[in-house]
Amino acid sequence: MDIPITDLLILLGVGFTAGFINVIAGGGSLLTLPVLMFLGLPAPVANASNRISIIAQNVFAVAGFQSKGVHAFPYSIYISLSAVIGALIGAKISVELDEELFQRVIAIVMVLVVFMIIFKPLKPNLTGEEKLDLKSIIIGCIVFFFIGIYGGFIQAGVGFFIIAAITNINGFSLVKTNSAKVFVALIYSLSAVGVFIYEDVINWEYGIALAVGTSLGGWVSSRWSVKKGDKWIKRILVVVVNILAIKLWLF
Repeated sequence: MDIPITDLLILLGVGFTAGFINVIAGGGSLLTLPVLMFLGLPAPVANASNRISIIAQNVFAVAGFQSKGVHAFPYSIYISLSAVIGALIGAKISVELDEELFQRVIAIVMVLVVFMIIFKPLKPNLTGEEKLDLKSIIIGCIVFFFIGIYGGFIQAGVGFFIIAAITNINGFSLVKTNSAKVFVALIYSLSAVGVFIYEDVINWEYGIALAVGTSLGGWVSSRWSVKKGDKWIKRILVVVVNILAIKLWLF
């Protein structure tokens, strides 16, 4: 690949970290997106190229959960299909925005995510029983349509929305929630990447380099989280949220 060795090492390291925290909590794109922009990619290209790593990471994460017998089928398929429709809309919006405007939108989104991380308006509900009645499924599909729009548009911080949605609507454990989260993110990201490929806004070299790191991080994290269970995921979730809050607030 025609990519400086320093950029390659940065992308591998940041990718592994982002892949690990994406699976157990979310927010990895809050690290990878700024890094891609720092390395010289225009904001729309960085946003699109970041999705290659999201797909690769979630392929390995889904495989990791499956290897441990953890999944949320068929419910995760229902909400994934709904999210796909939203992601197509969100991705199309992102490529049609003026670059300068898109950068400003990213800045605003980052501030909003900071608010969400610090004040925690979306909290996982881990006290209820699983709910998979028709009403809960319909509500889930509607919510994931809008999550898909956001995920297709920018991705950063979408994991927090997915965790809050599934735990509050369906009452899944964090382990099962994370298995559904990575599956949904994989499916809707494929549709978003289809839009980005059509619009020719992906830097494949940087995207693939980042994907190698996130894939390894996602695989390690998915198997580790199943082994450790909800207790450790909760602890990591708190640590990740606070680290991201400090990073975004101070830098």
